[in-house]
Amino acid sequence: MQISSRFSVAVHVLALLANQDPAALLTSGRMAGSVNTNPVVIRRILGQLKKAGLVEVRAAAGGTFLRCAPAGISLLDVYRAVEVVAEGKLFHVHEGPNPRCPVGRNIQAALDATLVRAQAALERELAHVTLAQVVADLTLTVSA
Repeated sequence: MQISSRFSVAVHVLALLANQDPAALLTSGRMAGSVNTNPVVIRRILGQLKKAGLVEVRAAAGGTFLRCAPAGISLLDVYRAVEVVAEGKLFHVHEGPNPRCPVGRNIQAALDATLVRAQAALERELAHVTLAQVVADLTLTVSA
């Protein structure tokens, strides 16, 4: 089970926006170059980030900008903006286990509470990390 790459791409894009010179124009094409993906992928993610209120997108090569300070954006905000995972649904237990088997009949119930707690723990951790912290870690990594 993996969280899609939309999350890491969205954090990458937001970190680019947080580091941009306010006078510079940061287009989806330039972001795609940094992420090493197609600009269409970036535009889709930007649409999700815009819908969540995290970025402002100015059409027709107007650029993209953060709508609030990096310290005001948590990784949970980003995760919720780009991942379509309902509460308690991060993990998917295989469908159609054999109901005649005692394990098959009860595996979902045996795992449900644990998996809901695991998702809650992930979301708590993401809530404690801000985009500003990620950008600071990038700076430390680059200068090391």
